[in-house]
Amino acid sequence: MDSIAEFRRRQGKLLVLTGAGISAESGVPTFRGQEGYWKVGSQDYHPMEMATHQAFAAMPEEVWAWYLYRRAVCLNAAPNAGHRAIASMEAHLQDRFLLVTQNVDGLHLRGGSSEERTFQIHGNIHYMRCDDGSPELTPIPEYFGADWAKGRALSAVERDTLSCPACPGLARPHVLWFDESYDEPLFRFESSLRAASESDLLLVIGTTGSTNLPLQIGEMFARRGCPIIVINPEPNPFTEFAASCAGGLFLEGTAGEHLPRLLGRLID
Repeated sequence: MDSIAEFRRRQGKLLVLTGAGISAESGVPTFRGQEGYWKVGSQDYHPMEMATHQAFAAMPEEVWAWYLYRRAVCLNAAPNAGHRAIASMEAHLQDRFLLVTQNVDGLHLRGGSSEERTFQIHGNIHYMRCDDGSPELTPIPEYFGADWAKGRALSAVERDTLSCPACPGLARPHVLWFDESYDEPLFRFESSLRAASESDLLLVIGTTGSTNLPLQIGEMFARRGCPIIVINPEPNPFTEFAASCAGGLFLEGTAGEHLPRLLGRLID
């Protein structure tokens, strides 16, 4: 792992990019499979149909019920060794560290990562906001907890509880939907790219590489010739980026398998 030795010698900056794989080790499913389907009336909806602004506009209460169930799954999960290792990297590197996560479950923050150095580029399922694009976030009321059952519908009182504090309408979950685009105020788009241009080592963990901003980050590192280390059960677009860079590395497996050892190499 010469890239890590060189990183330590130069006192470089580390950018960590995580996807659903690290949370899957805590029992959080990706919801792209059968577990993510949601029945409205007699019709089953695919997650990529539910997670859209179009769906929220057409059936906001059903979309909220689906997200409250997803949130309950996240609340019932706990940070794992991978989350804790990343938090330890931040504690050691301080301002030479940045975490960019696609995960909305909040497990990185619960595992010890700071909000200051964690860019949640797809949002956070534990918050809601006005549907007008305002960046002001409100925590989802504590009334909605870890016991929200799959298939449960909102009552009229519960719908009122999810009202937007800034307008008469219903608030929306603070997540980036499939028919929406990255921006800076809500999802740190420009800040993420700027950090990628200033970092010296990219560590990619548990992602398929199917979303735009993470791919842009990988491409930027590859163009600059900076080393990329990929941890994933199978190859993905980032493994190709890593192969094109001196010191790039693909570690087949999970975050829990590889991150504690990488942590030792970074800080020992």
